[in-house]
Amino acid sequence: MSREDMIKCEKLSFKYTTDEENGVVEKYAIKDIDLTVKKGEFLVVLGHNGSGKSTVAKHMNALLIPSSGTIYVDGLDTKNEENVWTVRSKAGMVFQNPDNQMVATIVEEDVAFGPENLGIDPKEIRKRVDESLEKVGMSEYKRHAPHLLSGGQKQRVAIAGILAMQPECIIFDEPTAMLDPSGRREVLENIKEINKEHGITVVLITHYMDEAAQADRVVVIDGGSVVLEGKPKQVFSNVEKMKSLGLDVPQVTEIVYELNKKGFNLDKEILNVDEMVDALCQLK
Repeated sequence: MSREDMIKCEKLSFKYTTDEENGVVEKYAIKDIDLTVKKGEFLVVLGHNGSGKSTVAKHMNALLIPSSGTIYVDGLDTKNEENVWTVRSKAGMVFQNPDNQMVATIVEEDVAFGPENLGIDPKEIRKRVDESLEKVGMSEYKRHAPHLLSGGQKQRVAIAGILAMQPECIIFDEPTAMLDPSGRREVLENIKEINKEHGITVVLITHYMDEAAQADRVVVIDGGSVVLEGKPKQVFSNVEKMKSLGLDVPQVTEIVYELNKKGFNLDKEILNVDEMVDALCQLK
C-alpha cells in the first residue's frame, strides 16, 4: 500500500452465523470490499440500515477482524493480534450514543481516560486534555458533569476524548443519529474542523445526505458491497440509482432532478442553495 494510504481494504469480507429453521446459516455482512482512504481525506460512507456500512467501520478500528481478505491501517494488518492496540491508537472511533462513551463524573476526567490507559505522562495528559477540549469548543465545561450536558455537547466531549489520544484517523459511526438539528450542526462543524485544520483523516458513517454533501469523497454500500463511489457531486447526480437503493439525495439535488424532468436544463451536479440560485438566474 502507498504511504499516502491511511486505510486499505482488499477483498474485505465478514460473515456471521445465524440459526434458522433449516439449521445454522452463514451470511455475509460485507463481501469482497476494495476501498482506500487517503491520509487527510474526509470520506463519507452511506448506506441504509443493514447495508454493511457499520461493519466496515468496525474493521477500521479492529473491533472486528475479517473473515477473509485484509484491512491495513497505516500499513498494519489488523488480523495480526500484535497490531490491534497500535491500530486503535492510530484510528479512534466515535459511536452513535455519546452516553455509552462517558466513563467519568467530570468532563476533563472523561477526556483524560484514553491517554491514561495509554500510559501517557500526567503532565502530557493535562496538556492534551486542555488542547482537545479547546479544539471541540468545550473548554469552559471541563469541570462540568457530563450527564448535565446536551446531546451535542456530550458528543463533542466524546470526540475530545479520542483527540486526546492523538490518533491519525477518526472513524465516526453515525455520531449525529441521536442528536437534534442544532446538535448535529455542532458536531458536523467539529468533524470538518478536525479534518481541515488539524489534518486528521475522517471516515464518517451517516445516513444524512447533507452531511455527506460536505465530504471530499462518498462511498455507497448496499448489500455488503460498494455500489457507488466518487465526489459528492458525482454520486448524488445519480438520483434514480440512489432512490433505487432506498437512499435520498440532498434536497437541492432532488429539486434540480424534478425541474429537469419538467424540461429545464440545469446542471445535475448542483449540491447547495447558492449553486441552485446561480443556475436559476442564468436561465433565459
